[in-house]
Amino acid sequence: MDHDQNYKNLILDYPRESLAFFAASEAKAIDAGARIIPVREEQLKERLGQRFRELDVPLLVEWSDGRRSAILFLLEEETDPKCFSIHRLAHYCLDLAELFGTERLVPVVIFLHPGSYPEQLRLGSENRDYLHFSYLSTALFATPARKYLDSPNIVARLTLPCMDYAPEDKLAIYAAATRGLMELEPDPERRSKYADFIDIYTALDDNELKRYQQEYAEENLAMTALSVRMREEGFQKGIQQGMQQGMQQGMQQGMQHGEAELLLRQISRKFGHQVAQQHEARIRQADLDSLEHWAEAILSAESPDELFE
Repeated sequence: MDHDQNYKNLILDYPRESLAFFAASEAKAIDAGARIIPVREEQLKERLGQRFRELDVPLLVEWSDGRRSAILFLLEEETDPKCFSIHRLAHYCLDLAELFGTERLVPVVIFLHPGSYPEQLRLGSENRDYLHFSYLSTALFATPARKYLDSPNIVARLTLPCMDYAPEDKLAIYAAATRGLMELEPDPERRSKYADFIDIYTALDDNELKRYQQEYAEENLAMTALSVRMREEGFQKGIQQGMQQGMQQGMQQGMQHGEAELLLRQISRKFGHQVAQQHEARIRQADLDSLEHWAEAILSAESPDELFE
């Protein structure tokens, strides 16, 4: 699982909400008129190692009165403390400060799994410290999920499955995250994108999914309606593309594309894991009759292999 990219997307799609959740003490100073601008990584290629640069999401906050603060987000999801280097983080922060000519910089680290991590760095002698470095941290694994079940912050709601909760609350957490997505995100494409995010980090098994469909029918219906809407939009996009090549061909392609995308999502949601590469290729190459047949057969199939027999 590419945690780095998943959280990088989350922060870039919801920068203001991310700062409010992961750096609450600093975000209080960011007023509604401030601009939050992602820093392009291309500017840093010659200055940083490839692996470390992939983990960060630098955000530049600009105020209308001319103040400027570069805020660095760094996702660290390793449980081995050796994989997190506070020295490397400090070095990166100094590079950013020099690059943007600022002394206003806030490093933030998001930990997904438990482990022992250094919280501060001191360099000096027995006489005095010459460098004292620390950072804000959010340990999602230790954050109580129940505190954020009704949060108006979409980042808090989407990351509920990564927080701390009792095993018996798993379905309630999944439902709360789904409700948050539907209530706080009006864009259908982002809803679809972060429905996958919720699915990935909750990882319901077959029995849990069946219980969820029974106990949380309203939330399940909302996600089904979203799938249908995305399917219809897929039809329309296919038709619009097809008008340049021929109306009939475009309608056929649009319907096949919509059916294929819906089936892939149904398989992922029902069986709780990513669709195997060979199955995905078969679905995308299938004709409309085959797609419709599989869409009906998935209701009774117990596994992807059984579905395609």
